[in-house]
Amino acid sequence: MTQSLTIDIYSDVMCPWCLIGYGQLGKALEQLDGEIDAQIRWRPFELNPDMPTEGEGQEAHLQRKYGRSAEQGAEVRGQMKKVADSAGVSLSYQGDQDPAPDAMMWNTRDAHKLLGFALEQAGPQVQTKLKLALFKAHFNERRRIGDREILLDIASEVGLHREAAKTALDDKDLEARVIAEESRAMDMNITGVPAMIVEGKFMIPGAQAPDVYVNALRRVAEKARDSV
Repeated sequence: MTQSLTIDIYSDVMCPWCLIGYGQLGKALEQLDGEIDAQIRWRPFELNPDMPTEGEGQEAHLQRKYGRSAEQGAEVRGQMKKVADSAGVSLSYQGDQDPAPDAMMWNTRDAHKLLGFALEQAGPQVQTKLKLALFKAHFNERRRIGDREILLDIASEVGLHREAAKTALDDKDLEARVIAEESRAMDMNITGVPAMIVEGKFMIPGAQAPDVYVNALRRVAEKARDSV
């Protein structure tokens, strides 16, 4: 019998490991087809809540934040690209501009508000569609994720009503719910992302290999069956 599980993924659009983790989770769920039916919901976590609206160059930001050299940054990016490729996702620029636009870091509060709106108004599947579109816009197209008009374009592209999404961006209650969810993450000792919370109480931290997700989800599914 197939076991239904809810997986809440705390993540940020700026986080490459969050995209990698989702790719690895997808591979795990393929292995668990027929065993586990997962409903995925995305929860907010801002890696840089104080990022100004004009953003910051990615390399300069990472050098400043982590104190690493340009050479070290290039090495990390190379390693990350290999892991991403194995997870079936891409962190590479795929646009047609030559040279490619600078890789940037943006403030993601509005992106999280849109994701909250998508979940509340259209459900988990549409929310995941929006999340993946935001990842693509950031990593593969290098669009200005901190710009509201760009965000509304992306929302429209996945089938959300543009004017309703625009209203959501100005909704103070929605913003308060996003902030409350981020506070809840801190209460659960989530200090980095991705962090996956299965059935509201079992945490799988970081971007894990598919086999790690398979084993963890099987254990949770077994506990869920035993508790019935």
